[in-house]
Amino acid sequence: HTPDRIFCAHPLFVTWKIGRDKRLRGCIGTFSAMNLHSGLREYTLTSALKDSRFPPMTRDELPRLFCSVSLLTNFEDVCDYLDWEVGVHGIRIEFINEKGSKRTATYLPEVAKEQGWDHIQTIDSLLRKGGYKAPITNEFRKTIKLTRYRSEKMTLSYAEYLAHRQHHHFQNGIGHPLPPYNHYS
Repeated sequence: HTPDRIFCAHPLFVTWKIGRDKRLRGCIGTFSAMNLHSGLREYTLTSALKDSRFPPMTRDELPRLFCSVSLLTNFEDVCDYLDWEVGVHGIRIEFINEKGSKRTATYLPEVAKEQGWDHIQTIDSLLRKGGYKAPITNEFRKTIKLTRYRSEKMTLSYAEYLAHRQHHHFQNGIGHPLPPYNHYS
């Protein structure tokens, strides 16, 4: 029995990390609720191949990859930009940059904790990630519109993925393992 919520639509992010130290290799997602199957298919490939911070992934990298899927839940708009908990909430900020354009940026719940950041360091890093170039003052921070959220996260290494695929294949009576490098997702 699969929980009904698996088939619901969810905002989701797909994160790729690489190597023993699990360096970020790509992370892209959407705040629009998507069908899980099509959302995973789209964002697994988009985050692997189209994250502008990184070159597209190559086959040679596959054995060293870890893929995480974060389903985003419990969205709450808050009045105070400090009204969220490090390690518990992801945050999405919306702000007006120095040119008068509306910009947004987000960090998933684990980011601030992994980086060892407090609230202010996280907010300031997020403003820079969102392209804010001017000096950051406390007055400016108070103009930020902040939404906090939670996530349910699942991570799989490439080796675990292959083992799962092989086990699933044998259970279905196919009788031979899949060739390596069959899929990204």
